[in-house]
Amino acid sequence: MLKDFKNFIMTGNVIEFAVAVIMAGAVGLVVNGFVNDIVMPVVGEFTGGVDFANLKHILTPSSGVEGEAGYVAENAIRYGAWINTIVNLLIVGFVMFLIVKAYAKAKGPSPEPAPTGPSQEDLLAEIRDLLKKQ
Repeated sequence: MLKDFKNFIMTGNVIEFAVAVIMAGAVGLVVNGFVNDIVMPVVGEFTGGVDFANLKHILTPSSGVEGEAGYVAENAIRYGAWINTIVNLLIVGFVMFLIVKAYAKAKGPSPEPAPTGPSQEDLLAEIRDLLKKQ
């Protein structure tokens, strides 16, 4: 069982998948930073200085002092954070589209399949039939 597991782990597909997961995590951090630090401030500027991350609908306000007995935390729907997530998704989708498009272009067109003709057996049968007619 250990030998089978070692063979499974050492196959190229598993190693490539592991590298892809690690790279996706790193790209995710870069995209999150790009969205939160560059895109959202620009979007906020166009919307009159609104910071989407702070937009929320308070269902129950907080009461008391945090850390003391009887403190009740605020209960709110944070739709601004959700808007940031949607923008993040759109940017990630666009970046992935560009990567796949560049990969397809670099890969080049698929080679034309060789023209299919009669097989060797078909040709021999045809020759046999012609010889029978003579």
